[in-house]
Amino acid sequence: MKVASVSDRSFSSGLPSPCLPFTPPLHSSRHGLFRGESHIMNGLLQRILPRETGFFDLFAKQAANIHAGADALLKMLSHYTGVPEQVQIVKAIEHAGDDITHAIFTKLNQTFITPFDREDIHELTSQLDDIIDLIDAAASRFALYRVTSVRPGTLDLVKVLVSATAEVEAAILALETPDKALKHCIEINRYENESDRICRTLIAQLFDEEKDSVQIIKWKEIFEVIETAVDKCEDVANVIEGVIIKTA
Repeated sequence: MKVASVSDRSFSSGLPSPCLPFTPPLHSSRHGLFRGESHIMNGLLQRILPRETGFFDLFAKQAANIHAGADALLKMLSHYTGVPEQVQIVKAIEHAGDDITHAIFTKLNQTFITPFDREDIHELTSQLDDIIDLIDAAASRFALYRVTSVRPGTLDLVKVLVSATAEVEAAILALETPDKALKHCIEINRYENESDRICRTLIAQLFDEEKDSVQIIKWKEIFEVIETAVDKCEDVANVIEGVIIKTA
């Protein structure tokens, strides 16, 4: 009878050969343990490493800049003289907004632990930037289209924009207190509905009263750009609401 060698007994019993290194199969429970440890380590890192809170300061700075831009547009239309110079004031505010946007994106690329999801930070930053861009676009059209006087009702629409941007600033400042932030988001939605109503009324009046087709084209576009800026305020509110829901 043949006597099994040590190596034969090792293979037949499933035990490793003393002469060969033992490699566990890929489905070994140890591999699952490694994966579990990875998740645990990620969770521990998030608890141990400090979150970068500088984003809130930059968001607040951008929101204040947007409100200043809306105020500058209202001032320009309320005192409609020296329009090119006043347009440049709004343009300078828009350039400052671009710098803040760049600073936020740079910080996002350099930060390991963010206060909330990276995608939401990117979206919030982009929507805020869109607001100040549209305010600048509205102001620029008054100079570009050689508008000589402001049509009745235009100030009412811009005042709604100013109020909406004030609520955006308040919502941003209240980001770390969700209940307060949500109240400001509700107010932003209300102002957006109000701007829709005023914009539709102004466009209807424009078609009823204006006979010059060129003037109709100019003013319809101006009204719509201002109203779109208020729409973007609502988009900011929607992002804030989403962040609050995710972090609740």
